Amino acid sequence: MADKPVENGKDFQSVPWSDAIRFIAQLSHDLRNDLNAIELQSAYIEELGKSEELKNEIKRLREMISRLASTLQRLSRAVGEVKPNVIPYPASDFIQDLRGKIDHDFPEESREISWEIQLGDAMLNVDPQFFEEAFTEIFANAFRHDRGKGPLVARAKIDDKRFLFTLCEPKDSFDLPTQNWGREPLRKMSQRHYGLGLNRVRGIVEAHGGELNAQYDPKVSALTTTVRLPLSGESSEEA
Repeated sequence: MADKPVENGKDFQSVPWSDAIRFIAQLSHDLRNDLNAIELQSAYIEELGKSEELKNEIKRLREMISRLASTLQRLSRAVGEVKPNVIPYPASDFIQDLRGKIDHDFPEESREISWEIQLGDAMLNVDPQFFEEAFTEIFANAFRHDRGKGPLVARAKIDDKRFLFTLCEPKDSFDLPTQNWGREPLRKMSQRHYGLGLNRVRGIVEAHGGELNAQYDPKVSALTTTVRLPLSGESSEEA
């Protein structure tokens, strides 16, 4: 039997992603239970405190606890299983609802989006909650990561019996490979972001029978993210 790889003098082996997901979910659950207990205790202390300074400090403490609890909740959701409950959803209504969501969540950035919509009366079968989560994450990524000058161009149309959505974002420079776009969780991390967003988007899109791709064009310095989904009544094999 072959020896296991050794890293830094210790036995090292790859951990299956399914095990990593269970670890993240359990750790998040345990920490959130502890944070809930701390929140209850701080609320009790606040009731006992009499000075305004003490009350203000406790208020800030509770805000910090709430922020951390929200981070853990997002982390748990990012690795959660995708089991969509699909309903008929007019494609044009989805885009209209999505625009409202983006305007609400990103009031400043949304002003720099150019929308080009040609959907007619096409229908989708989707889970609206999952669907909104996936597309909002696509826009959030575009706003967050090394964006160049110029507007984002969002296009939605029907192409070969499929719903086709593209988001073209200016990038002055881009050196990431795109062949495994959304298939490499934990690869790129920053403060409060853990490289799980695109993996989550891919999971949601594929659970709806769709495809997620991205391609960078150095000639125009733009990254284009593409989502293809079957229309209502069209399976992914038939489309």
